[in-house]
Amino acid sequence: MYGLAGYEIAHQALEMRASVERMFMLALFGDMLGVPILPPYYGLRLLPFVVPQIATWKRSVLRERELGSDHEHHLHGV
Repeated sequence: MYGLAGYEIAHQALEMRASVERMFMLALFGDMLGVPILPPYYGLRLLPFVVPQIATWKRSVLRERELGSDHEHHLHGV
């Protein structure tokens, strides 16, 4: 039943969580990539909590993508 009804929903929820987390990291640590959004004070306060995730975040943000490549495998109700 999970594969029939819940797999796509669970997969989409994981993708949405990852994209929200990427945007949060960009807002706080965008100055590492050259995008100054917030003052560095808040980023420095949260830095000890996100140090293990910084390398994977940089890799996911700087990865080359094509327009629309995020949603190419969705069934969307099919």
